[in-house]
Amino acid sequence: MSTEENKALMRRAYETMTNAVRTGDFSPLGALIAADVVDHNPAPGQKPGLEGVVEVFTMFRAAFSDFRMEVEDMIAEGDQVASRITIRGKHTGAFMGIPPTGKEIAQTGIDIARIAGGKAVERWGEFDNVGLLQQLGAMPGPG
Repeated sequence: MSTEENKALMRRAYETMTNAVRTGDFSPLGALIAADVVDHNPAPGQKPGLEGVVEVFTMFRAAFSDFRMEVEDMIAEGDQVASRITIRGKHTGAFMGIPPTGKEIAQTGIDIARIAGGKAVERWGEFDNVGLLQQLGAMPGPG
């Protein structure tokens, strides 16, 4: 696949993840993410493969209404796509033991995916978890 095709695949993946979190139907992800995808930066306790991806986004579904993933920038080279992403939503359910606050959140991060056979097969990611916890009042802010 070309770099433009890889970028289009990842844009569809983020849109599909957003829709899956909103609807609870995660089945379309299998067309975009390999069942045995390797996540090099999994959430604590995350299961391997696509099952783990679904598990993480199910947690977001339970915690954040109006969930959305916005791609701010995307760069591709060879079989890899790097995306700068913002996750937004309203904290209306428990999240990692934090009771709902009703606060709007915006979590930024970088996601890098390797594409093979028309699917994401590896993922590296760094997200601002400290900033998210500060927004939820679970951790003091700077100063």
